[in-house]
Amino acid sequence: MTERAMALLHPCVYGELADAKGAEERLGAALEREIALLMPADAAHAAVVDFIAALPEVRRLVETDVSAAYDGDPAATSRMEVVMAYPGLYAVTVHRLAHVLYRLGVPIIPRVMSELAHSRTGIDIHPGATIGERFFIDHGTGVVIGETTVIGRNVRLYQGVTLGGLSFDKDPETGALVKGLKRHPNIEDNVVIYANATILGGDTTIGHDSEIGGNVWLRESIPPNSRVYNRPPAPSIKTK
Repeated sequence: MTERAMALLHPCVYGELADAKGAEERLGAALEREIALLMPADAAHAAVVDFIAALPEVRRLVETDVSAAYDGDPAATSRMEVVMAYPGLYAVTVHRLAHVLYRLGVPIIPRVMSELAHSRTGIDIHPGATIGERFFIDHGTGVVIGETTVIGRNVRLYQGVTLGGLSFDKDPETGALVKGLKRHPNIEDNVVIYANATILGGDTTIGHDSEIGGNVWLRESIPPNSRVYNRPPAPSIKTK
């Protein structure tokens, strides 16, 4: 199903360029068969109708992601190279599709889609994460974005970045984890987060137009227009 959806968003790479309408109908039929295994038939049909209706907006968002990658990476020689060769774009495209299904209440399938992208790219984005337009993950291996993360527009992450949960509340009577809480951070517009930075907590907000340096560990909010870096240790250099 994922590959059929990718064919609609990137037809030159995934095929079916000359038959977009046919590809859409085949996608809908295949998706409805899968969802009907998990939900009542009428709910499955309604979810597919809404999913197909959402595809133009998904396509628009993905086009902004392609532009962000091309504009933000001096190594990118063309937008087609970004589409064909950038794992970050693949992971984000799958996420945008999975996020629609997640919002529609479709069980299991969105998470399966995200894990397929994770296994292929090393980028782990929960389908519940909310991500604005012009999102770019450069290199990407080891990136983790949690379920309740909210990311604004024009945000860039590098490899190894974690947007994660700080702690998990438990029911005092049963000891079971309390679900449905905001556990992951908010990243406002025009933020750059460099390699291996870790930002934790549902109350943590990174203000707009900020830069977070490599290997930074944050559990508290920072105001807009901030630069956060570790003080690098002084290397010891000796001549043989």
